[in-house]
Amino acid sequence: MIRIAQPLLGEEEEQAVLAVLRSGQLSQGPAVRRFEEAFARYIGVQEAVAVSSGTAALHVALLAHGIGPGDEVITSPFTFVATANAVLATGARPVFADISEKDFNLDPARAGESISERTRALLPVHLYGQAADMEALSALARRHGLALIEDACQAPGALFGGRKVGSFGAGCFSFYATKNITTGEGGMITTDDPKLAARARLLRDHGQRRRYVSEALGYNLRMTEMAAALGLAQLQKLDALNERRRANARYLTERLPGVATPREIPGRYHVYHQYTIRVSKGRDALLRHLRDRDIEATVFYPLPVHKQPLYRGLGPSTGSGGLPVAERLSREVLSLPVHPGLSREDLDAVASAMREGLAAGRAGRVAMEGAGG
Repeated sequence: MIRIAQPLLGEEEEQAVLAVLRSGQLSQGPAVRRFEEAFARYIGVQEAVAVSSGTAALHVALLAHGIGPGDEVITSPFTFVATANAVLATGARPVFADISEKDFNLDPARAGESISERTRALLPVHLYGQAADMEALSALARRHGLALIEDACQAPGALFGGRKVGSFGAGCFSFYATKNITTGEGGMITTDDPKLAARARLLRDHGQRRRYVSEALGYNLRMTEMAAALGLAQLQKLDALNERRRANARYLTERLPGVATPREIPGRYHVYHQYTIRVSKGRDALLRHLRDRDIEATVFYPLPVHKQPLYRGLGPSTGSGGLPVAERLSREVLSLPVHPGLSREDLDAVASAMREGLAAGRAGRVAMEGAGG
């Protein structure tokens, strides 16, 4: 089976974790601090706060901005449900604005139309590894006095205008096993605001600055030393791993003529967490064909967040104009393996199976407009 994702762990990661195990310091400690400092340098910000998952990063970042009951946060409906769930967990309400067809990310114009007197933050998602339009979204946040929180869980190392995502607002990263950099489970908040970082550190550890002195309602969302050790080793490899993803993406694109393959928007640097094509008809038949040939193609995401049973039960939460682009793309997207562990033989097998499936009519007409993700 050619997997959709495969973490690449080597001797460096093994030795780093063994050193932690031998130290006897397993809970949050010096390795976590070193990882925070290294990650902050990598993103180009003053502060980084390690937490237990990408969802925890989103939750803590929202809470650290003071977002809670009665507030609204504008975000994308085309993402993993954790993005919106983190908003709900604060007591606030996610408001879904439609996405742009060119990059599959939050459309700044639709986000602007969705702002109300209750809006407190914009929460764009850098989907599949391509940066959202951070110039327009940053300007929108400044104009309306809104917090800007970036869901960069799929995009460590991605660039917009030469600047890394996670440096425009409060960046939220995931180090889940399938991500471009992994600690098994883990996450990070990045910011240039020392007060926000201090608040995030308070919230991740039971509201404590000093042990056994609780100043606020906090949570147990700390990162372990083992995870941090993995992260430090992985961070040294991240740029090289991203370049391999990009090379694999180029290789596939060259071998899939007539297919709506992903495109990198000028001025951005796509890190291809996923390589996502568009199929306008027969997507599910093509997916079955690929899986029959031991290729783990997958749909990210077949059901937009606002269509999830949880969110349908909450009542209307869509911004101006509905969400036609997100709904259409959810019926058309198909992700193919692109991870750095793939061999040329694997990539050739993926491309060959795709061409075979299309020639055999497994899918209807392939969408010819460029795929944004």
